[in-house]
Amino acid sequence: MTANDSALRTELRDTIKLTGITAQGFHGVFEDERRNGQPFVVDVALHTDLRPAGISDDLTQTAHYGELAEQVAAIIAGEPLNLIEALAERIAGAVLASFPGVGAVDVTVHKPQAPITVPFGDVAVTIRRDRS
Repeated sequence: MTANDSALRTELRDTIKLTGITAQGFHGVFEDERRNGQPFVVDVALHTDLRPAGISDDLTQTAHYGELAEQVAAIIAGEPLNLIEALAERIAGAVLASFPGVGAVDVTVHKPQAPITVPFGDVAVTIRRDRS
């Protein structure tokens, strides 16, 4: 293990979670999904070092979860994609670009009204992306 590996592991030991971000989106492969839209629900977990914020009690030392929620909701409501995998990827990239102190992000996209012909509770994909 290198010193860099150790530093990265230390950096990623803390987590900020924001769950249930909901917005109307027009994602899907079927024409009616693109036309009518449906709710999408996103959970985000930011992996970062929260010690500076905890010690300083300073918002600028952490990720502002209000801004995070607005950003995710705007992406959900934004340009349509075929796949929720692509939506998760777009959200993860935006989070890493917007919050430089975040070392990794987990994004789960739920599509609770997916066009499935049998009873189901939820469809979701989860990805983890980091800076490497």
